[in-house]
Amino acid sequence: MATIVHFDLPADDTRRAMAFYRELFGWKFEKSGGPYDDSLIETAALDGSPGIGGGLGKRGDPGQRSMNYVGVADLDATLAQVEALGGSITMPRTAVPGFGFLAVCTDTEGNPFGVWEEEAEGV
Repeated sequence: MATIVHFDLPADDTRRAMAFYRELFGWKFEKSGGPYDDSLIETAALDGSPGIGGGLGKRGDPGQRSMNYVGVADLDATLAQVEALGGSITMPRTAVPGFGFLAVCTDTEGNPFGVWEEEAEGV
């Protein structure tokens, strides 16, 4: 069964947002080292076990909101199924070098969600 594997938080002021979430939830932030000026987020469950990872970066446009990404084995097949079931693709398959591929979709009720395919080892 597919599950949420990552979330993104856009911010107008990344330092302010990191301070907010660090103080509120105890989240840890580390620069991603990728091509963008963003940070990876480390979360933990109440029992201390690792939680879902996230990312925090500069807001791209005024309407950008937080996004959950569901992990899938085959992004292209999933995108075809989204459309067959009445959803739509709002951002096509996009490479995130060194990590994988993502796309953003909208469900039949107008809710946005992301899909994520992990890059294969050694690729």
